[in-house]
Amino acid sequence: MAVIPYIIVRDAAAALDFYARAFGAEEAFRLTDPGGRIGHAQMTIGGDMVMLADEHPEWGAVSPTSLGGTPVSLHLSVADADASAERAVAAGATLLRTVEDQFHGSRSGMVADPYGHKWMLSQETETVSPEEMQRRYERLLAGEEA
Repeated sequence: MAVIPYIIVRDAAAALDFYARAFGAEEAFRLTDPGGRIGHAQMTIGGDMVMLADEHPEWGAVSPTSLGGTPVSLHLSVADADASAERAVAAGATLLRTVEDQFHGSRSGMVADPYGHKWMLSQETETVSPEEMQRRYERLLAGEEA
């Protein structure tokens, strides 16, 4: 069993190109209808599958652009969060949260792609036990240094 993100975008062909430039995605295949819309495509990012398609409102498949945003973030584990964020921004992403060291043992930031999806770019910097993470979280909430 696996959980595979399936994202809906406006202009899936352009999105596939963006994800290749921003995240090193490799397209596996795409299915297009006679009008040129992509009904289904698969790509891998870091060896993990992500599926995507153009909007098909007639099937209830609409993008964050049509919905006015999304509450969902995609978490991308990377070797270098700073370089990954720079690469994504250079490809056309918008920096939402600066890459910084986090209390939970990672260095991470967030970007929004041009299609309305949010991506957390995260690099593990230390192994933190759940108990230590909870302690640091409580200190953070209290306004203390984690």
